[in-house]
Amino acid sequence: MINALCLLLILISSLFFSGIVIRTKSVFSGRKGPGIFLPIKDIWRLLRKGSVYSETSSFVFQIAPSIYLASVLMAILFIPFGNIPGLISFNGDFVFFAYVLALGKFFSIIGALDTGSSFEGMGASREALYSMLVEPAFFILMGSFALFTGHTSFAEIFATLHFGSYISYAIGVLATFVLVIIAMVENSRMPVDDPKTHLELTMVHEVMILDNSGFDLGLILHTTNLKFAMYGAIIANFFLTPNYEWYYSVPIFIGAQFLFAVVVGTIESFEARFRMNHNPQFIFMLTSISLLIFMGVLLMLGKII
Repeated sequence: MINALCLLLILISSLFFSGIVIRTKSVFSGRKGPGIFLPIKDIWRLLRKGSVYSETSSFVFQIAPSIYLASVLMAILFIPFGNIPGLISFNGDFVFFAYVLALGKFFSIIGALDTGSSFEGMGASREALYSMLVEPAFFILMGSFALFTGHTSFAEIFATLHFGSYISYAIGVLATFVLVIIAMVENSRMPVDDPKTHLELTMVHEVMILDNSGFDLGLILHTTNLKFAMYGAIIANFFLTPNYEWYYSVPIFIGAQFLFAVVVGTIESFEARFRMNHNPQFIFMLTSISLLIFMGVLLMLGKII
């Protein structure tokens, strides 16, 4: 039962995440802003509505939101909670984790293409490119920690991982930065995309879901919250050492999720969206930082003199 603790905490965190982000942005802009629960209320309202489908779309468009949500829920099952493994854990599970998410992304992309809209096809092409560019950074990062700990599963990596030197702290900071930016890219947020824009020529994710409505749109919006909370859980695991009991780890986990949401809101408050042709350079920069982490791991293991 305790293996489901991380899943439960992620599901709870996802209910508050968007509200904290919006609230943070309101504070920085000098406005009172909406309540923390407004985004989840909007999603709940959408979930109680029916969906409208175009005559030009097929069953692919209809099942894409459900598969997108299911892929994220499946990926969450791999996330451990400190030294407590997730509901699913095996050697090399972080590879399966990445490609389960890729499956959901694939269906969201072909669902957008299925509408026959040139605008949605353009957004799908951009989202596919960004996901492809961010993939090497994630694998180099997790591969570096696998090399450092000698394990290849999420649970064993985080149970073994510990920081005890200046180099290891630097690696932890860089890894946290990489995961934060990966979460921003994967959820099409600033500075790669602006979720509030209404200009189809510069939209990425929002233009992909223009034809979704009602229940399907609610699933897509809540899946974004779940993905943010999922990446927040991975970041939180850096601070959950095996020496902490679960009743100490829960407040640390919640605090990390809250801080992550505040960071996202701060970035979106002060960072302007990049020009479209600068996005690939920015995303590919994460691979360079991951390579720095890899070199740091080699240095700590004595592979580099």
